[in-house]
Amino acid sequence: MSDSFPERGPERRRLPRGGRRAGDAAGFAPLVLLLGRGDSVIAQAEAVLARLKFAVTTTGTVEEALRMMEGIRPDVVVAEADAASRLRLEWPEHIPVVEVNGEMRDDPDALVEGIRQALRANPITRL
Repeated sequence: MSDSFPERGPERRRLPRGGRRAGDAAGFAPLVLLLGRGDSVIAQAEAVLARLKFAVTTTGTVEEALRMMEGIRPDVVVAEADAASRLRLEWPEHIPVVEVNGEMRDDPDALVEGIRQALRANPITRL
């Protein structure tokens, strides 16, 4: 048995993970509003996003989502196609809305990537 230690890979503890990006303030996580009627896709997405350090809140109706958007100002909204279209029409300010497609329903990684693309395309400004 040797007294030498195995060689380690690169130091990754300080690199951003999940929803965090290098330019984000310490401890900041993007807020994702999931709009859905309690199906397993929403529950699965909530669990995956929370594990990746996104802040997540859910709602079941477009009306409730609009009220929540007024109060909490999410960084991105995730919704089915019909709800996403209505949110874009009724919400005057620009908050990115990710439309859930078939691939995202089957693959949580595709959903996470869609959210990350929306966040990259619409940088978050915190005061």
